[in-house]
Amino acid sequence: MKYHISFDLEFKRNPYKGLYIALEGIDGSGKTKQAEELAAYFESKKKKVILVTEPRKDSKVFSDLVHKILLGKISLSPIALQYLFSADRVQNHIENVIPALKAGKIVISHRAFWSIVPYAISDLDPKLYNNTAQFLLVANNVLSMYHQFILPDITFYLNVPADEAMRRLRKRKNKQKEFYEKEEKLRKHIIGYQWELKTFPKEFTIVDGKQDPEEVMHQILKKMQVKKKSKEMKLV
Repeated sequence: MKYHISFDLEFKRNPYKGLYIALEGIDGSGKTKQAEELAAYFESKKKKVILVTEPRKDSKVFSDLVHKILLGKISLSPIALQYLFSADRVQNHIENVIPALKAGKIVISHRAFWSIVPYAISDLDPKLYNNTAQFLLVANNVLSMYHQFILPDITFYLNVPADEAMRRLRKRKNKQKEFYEKEEKLRKHIIGYQWELKTFPKEFTIVDGKQDPEEVMHQILKKMQVKKKSKEMKLV
């Protein structure tokens, strides 16, 4: 028997005086560099800033397990992995994000809740990408955890094609290749992000990540000023 189910999503917004900024994009899109540069920019303006990553690299409970999974040393289904990431995200919000926002600080996050869909669907059978119902079922399954997390005030999506991202990843030295760092998976991640960009257009600010890092940062700061003027983002 088939059942028709319809519902509306209302995301949990930031009620605190601090500013919550996230950088999203596929591996190799430049998130780490831009997060660090953005933190340095605000610090130069004498603002109090904390820089966080998701998944965390210093979590006593999750880090070692997540690291082994990403290196392929432990096998875990994509959905189960996203639930693990979500458990770590809950702790990150409780221990770091919320206290900083309450204190009026600027939180800059390397990834946030939005990563959950692109990475959860990356191991779907390719045939299912053309099956809208199946795609939405998986997407809504992982999005069902939305109510646990404060969404960023502004999310910058660094738009970089898979081949350029792979070129950057290959240039990294002394870094073990992770499970997701394959061009085929990156292309699937892009599909997931494109679905989010189309479904939640007001939640993302798109930046051309193919440019030089300095120009990318220039565009981020420029778009941030536009947000301020439109009063869509808290003044800092």
